[in-house]
Amino acid sequence: MARRYDPERRTRIIDAALRVIAADGIAGLSHRTVAAEADVPLGSTTYHFGSLDELLTAALRRSNENFAQALRDSEVCAGDASSGSGLADELTRVLGEWFAGERGAIELEYELYLAALRRPALRPVAAEWTTSAVELLSTRTDPATARALVALLDGVCLQVLLTGSAFDPAYTREMLARVVEGRTAEGRTAEGRTAEGRA
Repeated sequence: MARRYDPERRTRIIDAALRVIAADGIAGLSHRTVAAEADVPLGSTTYHFGSLDELLTAALRRSNENFAQALRDSEVCAGDASSGSGLADELTRVLGEWFAGERGAIELEYELYLAALRRPALRPVAAEWTTSAVELLSTRTDPATARALVALLDGVCLQVLLTGSAFDPAYTREMLARVVEGRTAEGRTAEGRTAEGRA
């Protein structure tokens, strides 16, 4: 009997891997558990992904795309590139919508992201998220500020997830605005601080 052509099988295997990780963590991931979840022969998972690192890499890349797409779909990239006005508000709105959704999906994305600490093969893919987000935010601000914003977004998300606390939009908006506008807690700009230090 001829083998049925299934061009979507690789995608279904990645989706199944994400479901397995969401349910049982990365420790529960194996070619066998993914094959069962995807309802495909075990040989299909090993054919498309020769190792678990390859499968995790594909899953992390898929997860990375979710937040990057949220940024693309928002007004973050549509604002006036000559001004940071409104950028903090828009980033806060995006994060608020993200946290208003299924918390398990966010936890899954960060579990994959942090898996790169122990799995060097995942580090280039984890770095892709930072690079992509910085490029998107650089349409509204300079690259150095964009990198700082991405670091702050990651920090806010991790604190919310690890402490089980609620997302605080007012605090997040204020901290993002400080980065965008280069302000300190006292309201001085970073440029003003430097000038004072030289005086």
